[in-house]
Amino acid sequence: MTPEFNFSSFTLLHGLGVLAAYALGCFNTGYYLVRWKTGGDLRALGSGTAGAKNTGRVLGRWGFAASLLGDMVKGALAVFVAQLAGFPPLAVGLVVLAVIAGHNWPAQLGGKGGKGLAVSCGALLFLDPFVLGAMLALCGLLVGVTRRFTASSMAAYAASPLLAAGLGRSLPVDLLFAAAAVLVVAPHWRNLREETARRVPL
Repeated sequence: MTPEFNFSSFTLLHGLGVLAAYALGCFNTGYYLVRWKTGGDLRALGSGTAGAKNTGRVLGRWGFAASLLGDMVKGALAVFVAQLAGFPPLAVGLVVLAVIAGHNWPAQLGGKGGKGLAVSCGALLFLDPFVLGAMLALCGLLVGVTRRFTASSMAAYAASPLLAAGLGRSLPVDLLFAAAAVLVVAPHWRNLREETARRVPL
């Protein structure tokens, strides 16, 4: 299935749905878990990020699992509800981008949130599980070769438009995956540089 994006089908209701997806994305699971359990700000602890990995550093394995699952669920929920409500492809695509943006740049937290990996996986699972499956397969292959998870996962996201095209998706869908990749890869840029610096001597 390769849906086309029709701008004439986008209504005020769809716009409100996109805003709701952003608001849902703003609920950063790890941040609120740490606030609840310790009273502290996750972004001031550990590595200073508001993602599952740092939540695990602060709360242990259960915190990592709960944060990862919570962020994946909110991404999946945003897309599922949009599809259930009969949103057209354009609106569903914007919902995907909005829920990732809300997680990365939550308004109530001053725009300092997570990096979008888990929430985007949840959203893409409902948007197109076949393309996501291809991305995960590529990531697994690269991790097996390089033993570098961050670089491998970001390479899989960067390749997602090509994977989508290879699976017969339309150009608008390819562009949607490209936009989602930018939202995920950009916050990881510092991690990529640090990972490379650790592995490549000067």
